[in-house]
Amino acid sequence: MGMAAGTVVAGRVELDGERPEGAFVTVLTRDGDETVEADQETEKMLLTAITQCDRDETISLQPLLGELRSRE
Repeated sequence: MGMAAGTVVAGRVELDGERPEGAFVTVLTRDGDETVEADQETEKMLLTAITQCDRDETISLQPLLGELRSRE
């Protein structure tokens, strides 16, 4: 899993960087002054995750899914 920024051009999202043809992506948009509210625990988790991504401390999808399944 990765994260990339992009821009809408002629109604299509153009990502910065390369992604393989047919890759599935999720797009989050910034809409004006719209805010998202989260409780303190969720905010802490998100900020920790962003910091890990900034340090390139990520894992691929398959190990993540395996870890989540082992917690069930």
